[in-house]
Amino acid sequence: MGMRLGLDAMRGACARFDHPEGAFASVHVAGTNGKGSVSAMVESIARAAGMRTGLFTSPHLARFAERIRIDGEPIDDPTLTRALERALDGAPELSFFETATLAAFLVFREAKVDIAVVEVGLGGRLDSTNVLPAPRATAITRVAFDHMDRLGDTLVAIAGEKAGIAKAGVPLVVGGTDPEVREAIDALARAAGAPVLDADGDDARALLTRTPLPLAGEHQTANAGVAYRLARVLGIDDGAIARGLAATRWPGRMERIDGPDGPYLIDAAHNPDGAAALARHLATAGLPAKRALVFGALADKAWPEMIDRLAPLFPAASRVYVAPPGRAPAPPETIAARHPGAVAPSIDEACALARASATHDGLVVVTGSIFLIGHVRSARLGLPTDPPVAL
Repeated sequence: MGMRLGLDAMRGACARFDHPEGAFASVHVAGTNGKGSVSAMVESIARAAGMRTGLFTSPHLARFAERIRIDGEPIDDPTLTRALERALDGAPELSFFETATLAAFLVFREAKVDIAVVEVGLGGRLDSTNVLPAPRATAITRVAFDHMDRLGDTLVAIAGEKAGIAKAGVPLVVGGTDPEVREAIDALARAAGAPVLDADGDDARALLTRTPLPLAGEHQTANAGVAYRLARVLGIDDGAIARGLAATRWPGRMERIDGPDGPYLIDAAHNPDGAAALARHLATAGLPAKRALVFGALADKAWPEMIDRLAPLFPAASRVYVAPPGRAPAPPETIAARHPGAVAPSIDEACALARASATHDGLVVVTGSIFLIGHVRSARLGLPTDPPVAL
């Protein structure tokens, strides 16, 4: 099964496995953009504080095991196999993502983690991760338009779905967002009995001013603010927070890869808000002026708005469109009809065309689909890969 919203099947499966979701402390993170980065930051901070950590995120870039990490490292194949087989045998009615979530909970219980950072897959209220009974803290990062067919066609409606992770007595950290969105989140949090904490604050700003962030892009400062506030709720001191933030690694997010054929910038911008953040970075970060674009998106994404933001930053002769792996892609020919550019029959050929346009010293920017950048990153770094799963 593909994407399915609802908690009944997941709750039943967890009960049959003696509730692994309640065997560890947790932090639960929702949001449209930034929730993966915040999750990675909080996990790194907790590890810097001496905790044994679990991390559950989605999707993966190269290997499925990236979704389930212990102490910052993807679990090994035997551990992954055992967890998936137990979940599949004991709860065959679950969807793909529900099975992955259950497997993660089983791994975290067996590993006796001190804290597990769990990223919401889709929305929040009806996401399978929302069976977590009483997280130590929850968070909502930036709210923007994505998955509108399932979450609603207004930012307030989308925020309402994400605020569904709020729980009585559990602090909810909220990142910067539009006033009407914040008002909706606050109202739902009050109804749930969850105290709301602002990510921003003098203490957060003071620490971030003196802490270098390894993740590029101005938006990562806002994400780090959310991670800071979550860490303070966990009782972690500023020293460990600074060390954890400085050590955070989250591949595929405005990540530069230098290879023998020249530099690449790969970014998992897969909605208009993410594309706008990438456009700001390209305009302000002092990157090479000579550049080329490799763009491909899934058909169910708002790719017209995405390419509208990015195409003006690249000459038409340096734009290359390609179909990403995973679910049904947006036809590259249709994208080229909106903003002229070359159409490549494969991702590797798209990169070759873009590199020829940018030349050795220019920058090839790859974006539009997480599954596209996962392929390019693995190819550039010689990493083993699993088949793409766009769920």
